[in-house]
Amino acid sequence: MFAWIWRMFRMRPAPLSSRPSVIVPVLLLMAAVVRPSVGAETTNPETSSAAVAALHRFIAGQGGGGWPVEAVEIEAALPMLKKTGRLRAVRTVFPVGHPEYQVLEIAGDPTVRNQVIVRYISADEKTTEVPDGSVALTPANYKIQYAGTVRLDNRLAYAFRVIPRRKRMGLINGVLWVDGETGIALRETGYLAKNPSVFLKRINVTRENHLQNGAVASRITHISAETRLVGRVQLVVVEHPSSSYPLTARRAAGEQ
Repeated sequence: MFAWIWRMFRMRPAPLSSRPSVIVPVLLLMAAVVRPSVGAETTNPETSSAAVAALHRFIAGQGGGGWPVEAVEIEAALPMLKKTGRLRAVRTVFPVGHPEYQVLEIAGDPTVRNQVIVRYISADEKTTEVPDGSVALTPANYKIQYAGTVRLDNRLAYAFRVIPRRKRMGLINGVLWVDGETGIALRETGYLAKNPSVFLKRINVTRENHLQNGAVASRITHISAETRLVGRVQLVVVEHPSSSYPLTARRAAGEQ
């Protein structure tokens, strides 16, 4: 599910046209603090048929929640060092090849830009190299345990505890909330099952989808890390569909 995060903390930053040439040591690898949304959870020892049906819809629909072109806003910070950075970009997913970013704005401290934001972009551009089946949230990769019901954004959802069957890149140990009506994941939260670096204590992540008319209208991802040397690093990524991009990009993405 989150192979790009694992890769983010393993790789060197890729070049970005607007970034300076400052290279900072690998000690800036991070781990994330979960920011849960408001919601009251109740548990039930018996798995309801409605919960099972919602889970089956979620499993069958994985991989269909993205947009060919989307606006991306990234806010990143190293609180202990009092450094921040931000980026606005258009992300285009082509039928063949890696996603590409058209940077509209990148600002803030060079350390945050290069070692947090650029790492994220570089890792995301290489996500197509990871087989979908190896990181999908399925019974083959996870033990999935029903945990009860919860209301998120005034929607009824079913909560499932998800435990990786083995420590593998991109798998998450945590909780999944599935919308009871559509089977779409309203929230996925937890920590990466496999730590990519000895410099990290743990990488936690929360991803929330906001629905409109039965489809994902926007997505927000929170990542943060407690490093052994520079403290916490925080990353917030907001995504939503966009039509504000060049005609050549629309044609390359397969649109008319």
